[in-house]
Amino acid sequence: MAVATISPTGLAQRYGEMGKIDLIDVRTPVEFETAHVEFARNIPIGELDPAKFMQARNGAAGEPLYLICQGGGRSEKACEKFQQAGYTNVVSVEGGTNACITAGLPLVRGRQVWALERQVRAAAGSIVLVGLALGLLVHPGFFGISGFVGAGLVFSAITNTCGMGMLLAKMPWNR
Repeated sequence: MAVATISPTGLAQRYGEMGKIDLIDVRTPVEFETAHVEFARNIPIGELDPAKFMQARNGAAGEPLYLICQGGGRSEKACEKFQQAGYTNVVSVEGGTNACITAGLPLVRGRQVWALERQVRAAAGSIVLVGLALGLLVHPGFFGISGFVGAGLVFSAITNTCGMGMLLAKMPWNR
């Protein structure tokens, strides 16, 4: 089933018309604290239980549920999670918080931290460099570390999942 989307300006328009909408930001708490849409609340994707969440909506299960992340990928995954649980009235915000910033939506800004994507790039790059250095200086078998990370990045791109991102999201600095 395809994921329904809404533009940031469409989201702002809908919020203006209705006065209140259910917007869930599925990023990590640290990412959420950095900057989030003013009327969003944070439930990290790893903690999102569609059935439990919909029961807690107190009769509003038929109302649309809007999901947002940093760039759109995690909110689409969250929408798919809801759809698999039988809830179809879920909508992903196109372009995520980045697009909302560009569109000028009202934001709450906190302390600046590295986004999860940036942490993944830094970790993957560091591991590749360590593998190369160890392969050159210690033993050629260490080149396998770089190959393993490269294969993981390709797998991540193909499946649109990221094991390293999921692991980093559980780290203390992302809580």
